[in-house]
Amino acid sequence: MTEAHLQKNEKGITTAEYAVGTAAGAGLAGLLYKLLTGGFGNDLLNRLFQHVLSLLGI
Repeated sequence: MTEAHLQKNEKGITTAEYAVGTAAGAGLAGLLYKLLTGGFGNDLLNRLFQHVLSLLGI
C-alpha cells in the first residue's frame, strides 16, 4: 500500500473519533445537568456558597 492510500483511509477514522468524543461529551453534560438540577446539586451548591461566605466572614 502506498502512503497516499493509507492517508485516504484514515479520514473515516478521524470522523469516527470526533463522533465518539462528541457523544461522550454530550453524555457527560447530560449527567452533570441531572446531578446539578436535582436535590444533590442543590445541596452541593448551597454548601459551597455557604462555605465561601464563611471564608469571607459574612
